[in-house]
Amino acid sequence: MKKAFITLPLVACMVFFTACKSDNKNQTNAKEAEAVSQMSAEAIKYKINADQSTIDWKGSKPTGTHTGTISIESGVVTIKDGVIESGNFLIDMNSINVTDLKAGEGKENLEAHLKGTAEGKEDHFFNVQEHPTAYFEVTSSQEKEGKTILSGNLTIKDIKKNVSFPVSITEDAEAITLTSESFTIDRTQWNVNYGSKSVFDDLGDKFVNDEIELVVTVKGNKA
Repeated sequence: MKKAFITLPLVACMVFFTACKSDNKNQTNAKEAEAVSQMSAEAIKYKINADQSTIDWKGSKPTGTHTGTISIESGVVTIKDGVIESGNFLIDMNSINVTDLKAGEGKENLEAHLKGTAEGKEDHFFNVQEHPTAYFEVTSSQEKEGKTILSGNLTIKDIKKNVSFPVSITEDAEAITLTSESFTIDRTQWNVNYGSKSVFDDLGDKFVNDEIELVVTVKGNKA
């Protein structure tokens, strides 16, 4: 994927990693890409602070779970009357980090597998050499059952799908913080198929769950 933006732009995952299954999280059903929201003259623009913006991920398989982070490289968010009007962000897929393992405990091997930098495993998950970034672009923001639901096109491995998830926003004169609730995406909708029982029927208990659990945190300063 040449570009991909999260959770606002980022999210994934992302977007992205080994998948997780969670029955009590907001499960996103990815849809066809939609038209991107545009910034109006009245909106306030915030530039994303890459040092304080991140995506947390969690994936699982029968033998356990793994957790990690992925960095949001850059992006912008625009706000009008306290509502997200537009935005996008670029996700650095080379920054995939495993946090539940330490160096020498398999951390490096798992990160290499997820990134596709291990020989012979290039396209098992995210193949960062061919797809170094992911990208998220806001398409809409609306209130639903007392929550703000953010929708946007998430591009991973050159595949663009529209996803929606609940977010909260804190805004002051100079800065903004956007935080998502925990939500899941189905990685196979972006052709991340390694170890998926929904794609391969001969895995037995040697599978990785399709769902990836994500939490997006975006902080920005007034541009």
